[in-house]
Amino acid sequence: MEKVKMIERSLITTYRKGIYSCFIKAINEYELVKDNDKICVCISGGKDSMVLAKLFQELQRHSSLNFEVEYVVMNPGYNNEILKQIKGNLELLNIDATIVNTNIFEESNKCIKNPCYICAKLRRGALYRIAKEKGCNKIALGHHYDDVIETTLMSMLTNGSFQTMLPKLKSTSFEGMELIRPLYLVRERYIINWARYNDLSFINCACSMTKKEDSSFEGQRKKTKRLIQELKKYHPNVEDNIFASSKNVNLNMILGYKKDEKEYSFLDEYEWE
Repeated sequence: MEKVKMIERSLITTYRKGIYSCFIKAINEYELVKDNDKICVCISGGKDSMVLAKLFQELQRHSSLNFEVEYVVMNPGYNNEILKQIKGNLELLNIDATIVNTNIFEESNKCIKNPCYICAKLRRGALYRIAKEKGCNKIALGHHYDDVIETTLMSMLTNGSFQTMLPKLKSTSFEGMELIRPLYLVRERYIINWARYNDLSFINCACSMTKKEDSSFEGQRKKTKRLIQELKKYHPNVEDNIFASSKNVNLNMILGYKKDEKEYSFLDEYEWE
């Protein structure tokens, strides 16, 4: 059997429960894909975005939904070696993707204080512009379950704010555009195992900051991953509990919250009976 066929088959057989079923569940539960959608599937070159692209191919084959897909690699400034690996994987996995070059790494590296924030902001803006030019109304990113819990914890520890990564989000800058995260319920370990099972090698971290030989820079997400592993020693279900906390917020037991830029305090409704 041709290798790409074996890879595709593994998604709906060996990894059906861990990956494909969770992908379908997120799409149905959060209503991520609808008839007449034109979705821009954004491929960074890593394992998550590559499996997302393959899952969308399977969805188009088996779903009754009528939608279109554009596969896009937004190149933020990868070196030639990284680009060669990405192109090789696209060919191997039979993904017909458009590569769009930008100078985002160069621009974000000028910011010493918050390069990750600037890079993410520039990448997001570029993706929206590219998707808009292609006539898409949705952008699909490869954020998975573990990304969600890491983001939730990072927000609490670094920003003093409780907010999570939503499965879909309307753009406030690009009218009619929506961001979706179809891997929202997929655990990262299954994606790692799927790649190993099929002897696939994807780019890991192509960030130009971490690639500098003299750099001691370490991304905040990597630190948070390590912290979560330490927290699991305290409670084995800590990951699921962090995820569940974002939908089990007890408004009677919090000091305050924000909605549509307006702040609310528990004192607003605090009265003696």
